[in-house]
Amino acid sequence: MSLLNEPIVRKKLSDEVFARLKLLIENGELRAGDDMPSERELMERFGVGRPAIREAMQALAGKGLVEISHGERAKVLQVTAESIFRQVDLPAKLMLSGSSDSLEHLKSARIFFERGMVREAAAKATPEDIEELRALLDRQSQSLGDSEAFINADMAFHQHIAQISGNPIFAAVSGAMLGWLKSYHTEMLIWTGRENFTLVEHEEIIRAIEKGDSDIAEKAMIKHLERSRALYAMRNHKTS
Repeated sequence: MSLLNEPIVRKKLSDEVFARLKLLIENGELRAGDDMPSERELMERFGVGRPAIREAMQALAGKGLVEISHGERAKVLQVTAESIFRQVDLPAKLMLSGSSDSLEHLKSARIFFERGMVREAAAKATPEDIEELRALLDRQSQSLGDSEAFINADMAFHQHIAQISGNPIFAAVSGAMLGWLKSYHTEMLIWTGRENFTLVEHEEIIRAIEKGDSDIAEKAMIKHLERSRALYAMRNHKTS
């Protein structure tokens, strides 16, 4: 059916309000940190009722464009790579929980991604970065016996490797993937009891980054992630 023959759909008032408010943000009339106009101002400006304004504001909040606080004016948010990934957090977790194939695809994507990140880290890490990685490894070592604290330190370790790149999109991708995998990864550590292997492998990764050897760093990262993946697969096979 051509566009000329498609039926005309009448939009809801709130959809029209949403489109106009979004345009105000896109064209810079409303900037990050600005208060949104009051409901009364918007009602007068657009000639619509309060329900249409509230629905439009909720839609903007759902897109991560504004923050709504009770008793205060909504505020325009700074859109970042991290905030964009937060918007897809729940759908991503639902996809992973409903499909073992999706989980395996995510694990493969993570290995591919972290190979590149650790090479970047080996090329760019400063003495301060090495110090931070060692502090995170120490924190993880001190967390043995506390699976939640251990995995949080593990995630922070891998996230810092991505941050060394200096690219906020890489850091956001790392944080998102680690967050999506967290429940599976935590369960793996609890069931296998192989935390000491993780600590040794993290130390190997740090040493390679400190030497500035991208090839050795990449090999150490692959060894680390492939072992974790194999243990999780073995555990799943035994319990299925």
